[in-house]
Amino acid sequence: LLARVRSVLRRNGASPEMPGSKTTEYRFGDFCLHVDRHLLTRDGEPVPLTSGEFTLLRTFLENANRVLDRNALLAKTKGYEHAPFDRSIDVCVGRLRRKIESDPSQPRYLKTVRGAGYIFLMGDE
Repeated sequence: LLARVRSVLRRNGASPEMPGSKTTEYRFGDFCLHVDRHLLTRDGEPVPLTSGEFTLLRTFLENANRVLDRNALLAKTKGYEHAPFDRSIDVCVGRLRRKIESDPSQPRYLKTVRGAGYIFLMGDE
């Protein structure tokens, strides 16, 4: 039965996940983040990312369609609490937008939620 379910999912383009397993690929638009290979591709071509950008993008994709504040992003990506004037997340978000958005001033995926943080929108919102 399990093999049959996997076969049907594979034919439909879905990847079956076993309980406790993590997704190793995230797709959005023309992009695919290959977690195991530490690689972002656009239409099959590699997009260079720094380690910080990769970790931030992965965090956003793992928490897609949820607002994440700077403190949560710092804790998840850098492993420490924020300093009062720490703007490293904002800088990294700006660099990431330049790489994944067709118009970084009008982002489609990585949006700012004023007074709350950032949200990564999956789908056609």
